[in-house]
Amino acid sequence: MTDLATHVAAARAGILRRAAPALLGYAAVRALGLLALAVWSAARGKSAYTLLTARWDALWYAGIAERGYGHEVRLPNGDVHSDLAFFPLLPWLERLLAAVGPLSYADAGFAVGLVASLAAAWGIFAVVDHVYGRRVGVWAVLLWAVLPVGVVQSMAYSESLFTALAAWTLYAVLTGRWVTAGALALAAGLTRPVGLAVIAAVWAAALAPFVRDRSTTAPEGTRRLLGMLLAPLGAAGYVLWVGHRTGKGPLGYLDVQAGWRNGFDGGYAFARFIAGRFTSFPSSLAGLGLIAGVAAVIWLYVIGVRQRQPLALLVYSGVVTVLALCASSYFGSKPRLLLPAFPLLLPLALALARPRPARSALVVGGVAVVSAVYGAFWLNGSGPP
Repeated sequence: MTDLATHVAAARAGILRRAAPALLGYAAVRALGLLALAVWSAARGKSAYTLLTARWDALWYAGIAERGYGHEVRLPNGDVHSDLAFFPLLPWLERLLAAVGPLSYADAGFAVGLVASLAAAWGIFAVVDHVYGRRVGVWAVLLWAVLPVGVVQSMAYSESLFTALAAWTLYAVLTGRWVTAGALALAAGLTRPVGLAVIAAVWAAALAPFVRDRSTTAPEGTRRLLGMLLAPLGAAGYVLWVGHRTGKGPLGYLDVQAGWRNGFDGGYAFARFIAGRFTSFPSSLAGLGLIAGVAAVIWLYVIGVRQRQPLALLVYSGVVTVLALCASSYFGSKPRLLLPAFPLLLPLALALARPRPARSALVVGGVAVVSAVYGAFWLNGSGPP
């Protein structure tokens, strides 16, 4: 090996060693969650693996991987659920893995989810370590792992893949790697509609220095511009392709989403849904819980602003939060849609990093057990839609 190659290999090994506590802790939490799911599912006569790989969105992704786009389901009420609502990067990866090995499309989706979840944990650590230091980075990763809907991170869903791409995009932005940031944002835009949040973060961070002091070096400015140009190409390309395929032009994707009764209404439908919980005593408790949850999300974002999180993180988590809370349908999916908004966890990670490590570990360990049990219960019941 050359001296340069040796140096690069050593640097990468050092980065991995620095992230090792976070990744090992993350793997332990996810293993606990999968064990709880396996035990709970076996007691109910269900297959935990089927729950992870062959229900809800996982079926749609596997179907796209197998036969391409063009499948739709017409419901008795006239709604049309088209697979064009699902962005293509995950099914592309499923098809690739199934083509080069013995995996089925469902197996490939599960494998992508597992690898992507680790990549997401590493990306979250890299971002938080860069901004606040190693200890806070470890706690941020563990908090993301113990979220009540954390079991989704191990499913053949696109949340882990998207979070990994988003986190590493943000890291590239924070470290001034603008072309890399643009390329990763392009991939994130091919993964989920909320890729808009990643694009917005790249653009905001790239434009901020110019708006602030109206000056930048020529090479730096060129890299920023190239990153900005790359960032929206994935999302824009898919949306335009859907419009061409449906014959409805640039807004064709919105018509596809309308067939799922999904759209953006500023939170009106969600507010009505919450208000509807207060029709009886048992359901009113759920309504209070929803209000408390929304208030907690907003509170965490406000604290992040007060703590002066980097602009890219604030823009990213803000757009993810707005798109999740203001979608007009699938209200049970709100926690899952918020899963990629990991910067919201940073105030809690900072708080955990202050006291004695044993005390924080006890708190997070207890939450991990509760999260594992809840995830098993939830996945064996109605969630996730």
